[in-house]
Amino acid sequence: MSQVLPPVTLDELGVLSRRATTVIERLRERVFSPGTQKRLELIYNVRTASEMVGRSEKAIRDAEADGRLPEPEKDETTGRRNGYSLAEINKMREVFGTLPHRKADDPPLVMAVQNFKGGVGKSTVVVHLAQYFALKGYRVCVIDCDSQASTTAIFGLNPDVDIDEEEDTLYPFLQHGGPKSLHYALRATYWPGIALIPANLGLYDAEYEFAARMARDPAFILDRLREGVASIADQFDIVLLDPPPALGMLSLSVLRAANALLIPAPPNNIDFASTAHFLKMMEATLAELARHGGQREFSFIRILTSKMNDQKSAHQAIKRMMDAVFPQDMLSAVLKDSAEIDNATANLMTVYELTGQASRTETHKRCRAYLDAVGREVELLVRKTWPSQHQSLRKEGLL
Repeated sequence: MSQVLPPVTLDELGVLSRRATTVIERLRERVFSPGTQKRLELIYNVRTASEMVGRSEKAIRDAEADGRLPEPEKDETTGRRNGYSLAEINKMREVFGTLPHRKADDPPLVMAVQNFKGGVGKSTVVVHLAQYFALKGYRVCVIDCDSQASTTAIFGLNPDVDIDEEEDTLYPFLQHGGPKSLHYALRATYWPGIALIPANLGLYDAEYEFAARMARDPAFILDRLREGVASIADQFDIVLLDPPPALGMLSLSVLRAANALLIPAPPNNIDFASTAHFLKMMEATLAELARHGGQREFSFIRILTSKMNDQKSAHQAIKRMMDAVFPQDMLSAVLKDSAEIDNATANLMTVYELTGQASRTETHKRCRAYLDAVGREVELLVRKTWPSQHQSLRKEGLL
C-alpha cells in the first residue's frame, strides 16, 4: 500500500538550499583557490605575432632593434626568446598603427546576446566573442546583467566572495539617486582589452524593484541601463550585454540599451519554438515600450545556430528550416556542440584560454575554428556599422 507523502516544509526547503550551497562552495574552492588570481597564459612566437599585428617579422625585429619596441625576455638557459603576451602584441599594434579601434565618429557597438530561454549557450557566446575581439585588439566591455553570474565567474571572479552587490554590480546604478555613470563598476580583467561589470545574486533584487516602480516611472526604468551604457561606451569599441534568460525588467532594459542583437538558438524543436516565441514577444514588447519611451532601432539582428550536432538528423532538418525561414537573418557560421567548450567551462575557462597540449588536439582545433568563424562574421557586421570602415570594406569586396 502506497504511503501518503508528507508536505515539504519551509524548514526542509532551507536544508536543501544549504546543502546546495555546500556543493557550490566545494566546486568553487576547487576553481577559486585561496590567494590565486586568474592569469592569461597565452604566449605567441614572432611568426604568429606578425600575423596578429599585420606586419612582417623583420619589421618587428627592426622596431626592437631601434628601440621602438622592447625586446622580449629570453630564457636564461637556452637564450631563446620566450615569446610575446597579448599585451605586448597590442603594444606592437599601437606602434605600427594597426589597432582596429573605431574612429571617434563611429558609434560604439552595444550588442545583447539574448534569448529568453536558458541553456542556449548565451554566456558561452558572450565570453568567447569578448575574447575573440580582444585577441584582434578591440576594446571590449562585458556587462553581466544576469544574477546567476556565469560570465562573471568565467572571468575569474567568485560572485559570492569577490563581488559586493552594493558597490560592484549594476544594482546601485539602477536605483533612484544612484551614481551618474557606470564607471564605478568597471573592472579590468586578466584579458588585455576586456573590462567587466560583474554580477551576483543580489542583482536579482533589481527585478522586483523595477517591476514595482514601472507604473510610477516607466521612462526611468526602461532607459536607465541605456543611459548607463552610454556613460562608459566612449571608452570601448564593443559593449557586450549578457542578460538574464527570462522576460523580466532587466531583460527589457537590455533590449532598450542595445543597438544590435545576437540570438543563440539550438536547432531542436523545443529551443527553436522558444526562439520563435522570443521573437514574437520581443516584437510585441518593443512596440509597447516604444509607446512609453520612444522607438529603438537595431543596427543588425542575427540568429546564431548554437549547440549544433551534425550527427543528429533532427538538428540538420531544423537547421535547414531555420535557413529557409530566416534567409537574411541567420549567421552563416554555426557554433557546433563541442565537449571542448563543456570541459573548459567546467573549469571556468574558455577555449581561447587553453594552452599547451590541450590546445594541440584535433578537437580543440575544430572547436576553435567554429568560434573563430562566428567571431569573424560578427566582426564584419560590427565594422559595417562604422562609417570609417566603409572604404576599407569596399576595397576588401565586403561592402
